[in-house]
Amino acid sequence: MKYIKDYKEGDRVFDIYLCKHKQSAVTKNGKPYDNVILQDKTGTLDAKIWDPNSAGIDDFDALDYIEVYGDVTSFQGALQVNVKRVRACRDGEFDPADYLPVSKKPVAGMYQELLRYVGSIENTYLKKLLEAFFVEDEEFIWDFQKSSAAKSVHHGFIGGLLEHTLNVVKLCDYYCRSYPLLKRDLLLTAAMCHDIGKIREIAPFPKNDYTDDGQLLGHIVIGSEMVQDKVRQIEGFPPVLASQLKHCILAHHGEYEYGSPKKPAIMEALALNLADNTDAKLESFTEILENTTEMGWLGFNRIFDSNLRMTRMD
Repeated sequence: MKYIKDYKEGDRVFDIYLCKHKQSAVTKNGKPYDNVILQDKTGTLDAKIWDPNSAGIDDFDALDYIEVYGDVTSFQGALQVNVKRVRACRDGEFDPADYLPVSKKPVAGMYQELLRYVGSIENTYLKKLLEAFFVEDEEFIWDFQKSSAAKSVHHGFIGGLLEHTLNVVKLCDYYCRSYPLLKRDLLLTAAMCHDIGKIREIAPFPKNDYTDDGQLLGHIVIGSEMVQDKVRQIEGFPPVLASQLKHCILAHHGEYEYGSPKKPAIMEALALNLADNTDAKLESFTEILENTTEMGWLGFNRIFDSNLRMTRMD
């Protein structure tokens, strides 16, 4: 099969992909069409079916595997497929492993590296808390390694939550060496726990969409509750330490407008917010550059609120 990352403007599409999303819409002239997102393990690709009732367009739903025939065009700097025909596929015509995006880094290796950070924590209570999640809770460990860090914005792949968490931990460890007033045990524990709520906020692949709790509560609140549940099981856990840790989680998005229930009030919470934002933004930019064939200016991007450009060194 031809993977999504290999397409460029002008190519012809004739292959099987996972329909990640499907939504009916209407043009300004009142003509119906379908918005579709195609997915394989290398990424996603927007597609448009301009006449969903025409011959050659089979009935299909989101999360179905479909054979697509169409042309690759470019719209506002992003590739898009103008779909001509669609056929719903049967089991046996495809290998699901080709369609689920996975981290480029080995999940087992990343998890062992994270466990080494767990082992470096000196505070007895924080170490017990981390071990309760990352060493003893088998269901949590499985979900944490398989989860994505986001629906689509950054690290939206299997192992993405682990990769993002490890990157944030590494940045926080660097901050601690550069700014000695930071409490390393508190900051690194917060870094390892800051996004654990995402295992309940976002459903596993291939759906990778928000759960009811994800919509109603969000990963920040869910994560804080998960930490509190473990804290209750650790005899003598200092209340002030628990509050500081939960504050770091509740404030890690930094601003109310970004869904943060609190703004950072302690140095560790600020450091976590900066590390989280750094990794999320740089990964988002990386994914944009890796998924474009354009050179020079790439067009306006709403995440960065800017017209982006591919760096040239000549």
